[in-house]
Amino acid sequence: MECCRRATPGTLLLFLAFLLLSSRTARSEEDRDGLWDAWGPWSECSRTCGGGASYSLRRCLSSKSCEGRNIRYRTCSNVDCPPEAGDFRAQQCSAHNDVKHHGQFYEWLPVSNDPDNPCSLKCQAKGTALVVELAPKVLDGTRCYTESLDMCISGLCQVSADLRSVILCQVTCFKISLCLSLADDAVVAIPYGSRHVRLVLKGPDHLYLETKTLQGAKGENSLSSTGTFLVDNSSVDFQKFPDKEILRMAGPLTADFIVKIRNSGSSDSTVQFIFYQPIIHRWRETDFFPCSATCGGGYQLTSAECYDLRSNRVVADQYCHYYPENIKPKPKLQECNLDPCPARWEATPWTACSSSCGGGIQSRAVSCVEEDIQGHVTSVEEWKCMYTPKMPIAQPCNIFDCPKWLAQEWSPVTVPSFFVH
Repeated sequence: MECCRRATPGTLLLFLAFLLLSSRTARSEEDRDGLWDAWGPWSECSRTCGGGASYSLRRCLSSKSCEGRNIRYRTCSNVDCPPEAGDFRAQQCSAHNDVKHHGQFYEWLPVSNDPDNPCSLKCQAKGTALVVELAPKVLDGTRCYTESLDMCISGLCQVSADLRSVILCQVTCFKISLCLSLADDAVVAIPYGSRHVRLVLKGPDHLYLETKTLQGAKGENSLSSTGTFLVDNSSVDFQKFPDKEILRMAGPLTADFIVKIRNSGSSDSTVQFIFYQPIIHRWRETDFFPCSATCGGGYQLTSAECYDLRSNRVVADQYCHYYPENIKPKPKLQECNLDPCPARWEATPWTACSSSCGGGIQSRAVSCVEEDIQGHVTSVEEWKCMYTPKMPIAQPCNIFDCPKWLAQEWSPVTVPSFFVH
């Protein structure tokens, strides 16, 4: 970066938070421009695995020119290729093995990391010093550099963050890149899981590391000399020069790294850094829920839950809604337990009791039936129900005694008093 600004303690962390928030909420000028037609559908992916590119086009509806781009890109086929597939650039070189070059066949090997034109297909004849540009541009989706996440699109190296997702992070990532002048001690926080970290400190100051694992264990490394170190199971490559220090970590980082700059006080320093920060919350499809029926045909659904990749646990859905790149999977519906239910006994309701008291009999009809997957019930032979006991067809009812009149003894005769003299 050509220009830098002075930073005070905490500026880096605040700026990072602002950068991530604005990248998710800000709409581009071209999207707000009403002179453009709607974006067209996405094209097929340029690759079937290993990360390719897809594009979408739109038309300018104005008689004059429209501001902005008429094409946009996104990554696709973000799954690892099988080991036997090999390097994508190498595949493109080997495709020319059966084509003569100046009247001779060669076995071509890829030439990577061309600083002048990283998106041209340059190949070297095996066993010779012959290097030839076999194509002006590589296929879309080819990495610009072997240690970069940026990819070639239409012959130009596109910054992977502009493509909205990054392949090698295995989940969507954001590219963080800053250049700052340091007047005081400064801090760069690089979270767990980040990849392709590169930090250059120019000036008299010195870098040192502090780490914190997911389990809370803390560590530090003074980076006193040039070398490759293993810090909390992450490989750290450090180079110390008289006028600058360079820190590289390929990742993915196995802990949160805090890169601190110890100020020497003699003069200001400049730090440039870049890393790819992964999203740590992602939608995960659940297994199918239990079937709605044990036999005869039912249905079952899936759902989606928000999963924290760091703690390996399910969290509230709001964490996944924070990232527009996270698309919640739609529920899936499927039939289940389609085998017919076994035959069963089925009974009609009991008849009214034959007596209201004193004991009676009530009866019902019991038959062997089968039910198909459409829910239709039909009577079948009774032997099909032989493995389950048949329900009774009659039972006693109203077995309580019937009420009856009971006569008591006569009371004594009483004579009125006016008959007694």
